[in-house]
Amino acid sequence: MKTLIIPEDFRKDQYILKPLFTRLLRSLGVPVIQVEICQNPLLGGVSEALKTDNLTRILARHRGMYDLYILCVDRDGEVGRRQRLDDIQAQFPNGARFLAENAWEELETWVLAGLVLPGNWRWADVRAEINVKEQYFEPLAVLRGVANSQGGGRRVMAELASRRIRAIRRKCPEDFDELALRIEAAASLA
Repeated sequence: MKTLIIPEDFRKDQYILKPLFTRLLRSLGVPVIQVEICQNPLLGGVSEALKTDNLTRILARHRGMYDLYILCVDRDGEVGRRQRLDDIQAQFPNGARFLAENAWEELETWVLAGLVLPGNWRWADVRAEINVKEQYFEPLAVLRGVANSQGGGRRVMAELASRRIRAIRRKCPEDFDELALRIEAAASLA
């Protein structure tokens, strides 16, 4: 299944999204997996990623090249973000397999869900934190000595986390697991 992931900003998000979605699709039994990250245009933030005009252009540019298109953005504490994504999804019903999801609260949360965390960190605290990147992800990257590697440690830590997809699904039921179920349904239609 050829899949295009549309991040709000690919510059760091690509290091998280590609390994997680490649491993997720494999775990779902998808036979042929090709995951690519949309890098043109650079959306540069969630407000641009949620603009229907930008998404329409991306989908038009890549029409017929992919079996599945997935918009992935951060929730950033915005309670109404899920509804906004549902509204956007409803605008693309004409044959494009387009899904939209927000990480609760940031994409880095999905990575943390797949890693063994320091003993004094409680998962409930990580999950409740709006600024996961600053409060947990970046300190862990420093602690593990990978903060100066690609994507500020995102590549290394996401590769490790991707090996524990079931843990990510279990710890992130209302976002990552929900999206996994929708991807599984879309894959069965392919």
